[in-house]
Parts: sequence; C-alpha cells; structure tokens
Amino acid sequence: MGFKCGIVGLPNVGKSTLFNALTSAAQAAVANYPFCTIEPNVGRVPVPDEDLDTVAKLAHSASVVPTFLEVVDIAGLVRGASKGEGLGNRFLANIREVDAILHVVRCFEDELVTHVEGGVDPIRDIELIETELMIADLESVERQLEGLTKRARGGDKDAKAQIELFERIKVALEAGKPARTVTLAEGTAEAAHLPLLTAKPVLYVANVEEAAAATGNAQSARVAARAKEEGAEMVVVSAAIEAEIAALGDSAEKREFLEGLGLEEPGLHRVIRAGYRLLGLIRFLTAGPKEARAWTVPKGATAREAAGAIHTDFAKGFICAETIALADYLSLGGEQPAKEKGRMRQEGRDYVVQDGDVLLFRFNV
Repeated sequence: MGFKCGIVGLPNVGKSTLFNALTSAAQAAVANYPFCTIEPNVGRVPVPDEDLDTVAKLAHSASVVPTFLEVVDIAGLVRGASKGEGLGNRFLANIREVDAILHVVRCFEDELVTHVEGGVDPIRDIELIETELMIADLESVERQLEGLTKRARGGDKDAKAQIELFERIKVALEAGKPARTVTLAEGTAEAAHLPLLTAKPVLYVANVEEAAAATGNAQSARVAARAKEEGAEMVVVSAAIEAEIAALGDSAEKREFLEGLGLEEPGLHRVIRAGYRLLGLIRFLTAGPKEARAWTVPKGATAREAAGAIHTDFAKGFICAETIALADYLSLGGEQPAKEKGRMRQEGRDYVVQDGDVLLFRFNV
C-alpha cells in the first residue's frame, strides 16, 4: 500500500530543506528564491521504530525492514495560486495526488531569507494557503454539482444523494471552512475520502530557529493553538538543524549534537510518526531468522486484510493468525517464551489487528 504526504507551504519556509532532511539526501534544490522546486520530488521515508529493532534482536533476524511513508516535496504556493499565479495550477494538481498534507510554516526571523509576504506571520500564512485551496475546491465542487444535477434529473438516485453532501460542502467553503470539517450523513465520518484539497488531513510543521528547536518559540505557540482548534497535528522542528543531523548518520557525534540542542531524538522522527498517525495507520510486525519487518495497514484492519498486505495468497487461503501482543513479545523475551507462557493466541479472519502485534499467518492455497 502506498501512502503519500505532500509538503506544502509558501516559498522559502523550509519545505525543501525539510524534505532533504527527511530523505537524508539533497534530492530537492534548496535556494533563497521562490519556485526553486519546479517538479515535485518524491522520497520513501522509513518510520522510526525502536520496537522493531528490539523484536529483530529477540528473533535473531538477519535483516530489519521498517515500514515507509512516501513524502512529496511540492513547490511553494503563493497568493493567487488558485487562479494560476506563480505555478499554482500545476502545484494544486500535485497536492490532489497525496493522502495528507504536511504544511510547513515559517516561525523564524532571518533577514537573509526573503519572505514573499514581507514578514513572518505563521497564522496569516496558514490562512493564505488554506484560502487558495478552498477557492480551488469551491470551483471543483460547483463543477461537480452541475454534473450531479444533470444526472439527478435523469433519475440517478446516487447523484441525488451526493448533491446533498456537496451542497453542504459548498456552504462550508463559502463560509471559509475547509471540506474536512463537513461530516457525512451519519455525522461521524469526515469527508477525507473526497477528491478535494481541503478534505485532506493536515499536519502543521512549525519551522523555528536553532535556539528554539527543543522548546519552540512564540510564533510556533500560535501555530500550536491553531492546530488544537482544528484538531490537527503539529510538530516543532528546525529544518536547517534537522538537515545537519541527518548528514551525521547514526554516529556518536550525532547523539552529542542532539544532546547539545536539548533533543532526545531528531524532530524528523516526530514528523514521520505524526504523519503516520495523521493517515490513520498502524503497523504490525513479522519476525523470523531471515528478517523482522513492519507492515502498514489502516487502523481497524482485520487479520485477513493484514495477511493480504503481505501477499494476496495469504488472504485467499487464510486459516488463522498466530498473534503475540507487542508488550508480551518484548517483556517475555520473544516468540518461544511468549508461547510457553500462553501469550500466543490464534485469531480468526475478523480479528482487528492492534498496533505492534507480532503476527504469523497460517494459510492454505
């Protein structure tokens, strides 16, 4: 399964620097001028997982394979992007292809780095980007309503049901509210499945100066308050520092550097995990002599669906999933001790997989 997070924001807020740090490579051009990223850059980013490393040691696995997120670096949007300003139309099309948005917001002052709006104000920047996306969505909704209305006149019952939802989305957008705030008919689910820019879940990444990497600053506090209001995720990082940390690899020098900044881990780890949560994903683990591996499935996935994430044959011939809770696997010292203590259980096809479950599938094809 592929899951894409798109990095968006105004030009010169640190998007490409963040992307380079995430992918530990200078794949995106970083320059002090707008539109230095012309085509979206894509990187596969491993999700940090200390539990997987421990499971691998207990299982004496020869290799460790983490689960991944796909991250897309999308060039900076500007005021008027929805009307084609800058490279707006192309950029908006790129955003439509991702599952969630990592919205990078500038929260640092630097007279050497220009700001397209003339000064640092993260809330203004958030609202500017959101407005451009809502304008684009409103135009899309109006077009879809025209088509749905014609189909409804022809007796299409599904079209009639969709009209009610899109009318509510239109009202929300006209009131300055993103599509993700509109619930479906039952009033419980978000409209995130719709092909709209503002229906996508958002993670705000507050990019601060080096001195504020561990604690944040007054501007990032404003972003945190905004995220809390929206029920969105928010992470504080210093993209420039994260790029330096990434360049150090896994070394003693890196650990000393983190300690000097007052950080327990790179901020990027928090960004990746938050992006994972944002998409409503969990991981289950498999472990054996050849490899220990993390697999990605949506929260609420059944054992049969998890088996299918490995191979379709596993799902077709599913018999059972031999399951050990992660906490038991770690505390008891691996598969065999867990089995001896009666902590391994057989689960059927409808069992709802829990985050971190260590699974062994039995199947017959």
